[in-house]
Amino acid sequence: MTIAPGEPAPVFRQRTRANARYVFDTAAGRYLLLCFLGSGGDGQAQAAVRAVRARPDLFDDAFASFFGITIDVRDEAAGRLVEHYPGYRYFWDFDLKISKLYGTVAADAVPGTGLTTRRQWVVLDPTLRVLAVFPFRDHGTEIADVLAFLDALPPPARFAGEELQAPVLILPNIFEPDLCAHLIASYQASGGVESGFMREIDGKTMLVRDPAHKRRRDHFIEDERLIALLKERVARRINPQVEKAFQFVATRMERYVVACYSADDAGHFRPHRDNSTRGTAHRRFAVSVNLNADFDGGELSFPEYGPRGFKMPIGAAAVFSCSLLHAVSPVTRGARYTFLPFLYDEAAARQREANDPHLEEGLGGYRSGVADGTAATE
Repeated sequence: MTIAPGEPAPVFRQRTRANARYVFDTAAGRYLLLCFLGSGGDGQAQAAVRAVRARPDLFDDAFASFFGITIDVRDEAAGRLVEHYPGYRYFWDFDLKISKLYGTVAADAVPGTGLTTRRQWVVLDPTLRVLAVFPFRDHGTEIADVLAFLDALPPPARFAGEELQAPVLILPNIFEPDLCAHLIASYQASGGVESGFMREIDGKTMLVRDPAHKRRRDHFIEDERLIALLKERVARRINPQVEKAFQFVATRMERYVVACYSADDAGHFRPHRDNSTRGTAHRRFAVSVNLNADFDGGELSFPEYGPRGFKMPIGAAAVFSCSLLHAVSPVTRGARYTFLPFLYDEAAARQREANDPHLEEGLGGYRSGVADGTAATE
């Protein structure tokens, strides 16, 4: 397979020195330079590494990041390729997962055998689409072209020629101020519980807690009358707008939860997608209804579409596809309270049921709260 400019880049999980399961698509939001080195012991590969290491002004994890891909196990054992932060990482592609996706080895290639590899550079835009492909040339003469191409690129926020608006709906007046205050009081009465996030591990969707990735406390609503009121607000005030904008008819809502990001522990959520495991693949749209304004930080952002952060008015909702990469910046003053359900439909409900066996035991209740699978339009 040969990838070409304009095509979406294949995404993957692969091992690095620091991360056993680096999720590549979370690196979106900046230019990415992939270098298929073959082996770090090769002279051309070493010249490539030296050239990019000499440009920390480019590879700063804000404008661009460099990822070297090696298929030579000796690179890890001998420590020939060393990561530097920010900007420089290496994938140990000893099982050829990445190389096969990008067509640099044959689809039927077997790890550990004599391989023919097509060494090349691939430049990706902030939305993980291919910008350019540069094959290795004799004596590394392509390296200057690669760096010149990167030098000529506009800031990541203007990679498309214009600053982009993330495909997110901002809907004011979803909840009344009194309802917002009531939801905050319900959270404060319970204090919430430390929140985790879903990760696929050995074929199971498991709940993981990592304060470096996410720091938040959640309160699951159990009051049936309050749940009915929340369902009614979503069905009448959000669903028609989702149908108009996205031609999607939501019939179900997952979980009734008030979340709190607090400055006390720098509450935040690093870039992530909401449907990246089998246990969450049914989720179609995420909803974030802001409940208060007396906080700083805690902005919702969509790195693939630029650095802009969103801080909605009290009672307003942001609605967006669960496939979009998004993040919440650290809260620096006060606490941000928000209501965070997911919307889906009957086809997704069947997908959810089919994937339920892949959930960690006991996780269903955490994922969905007490109102599991109830129709948003009832």
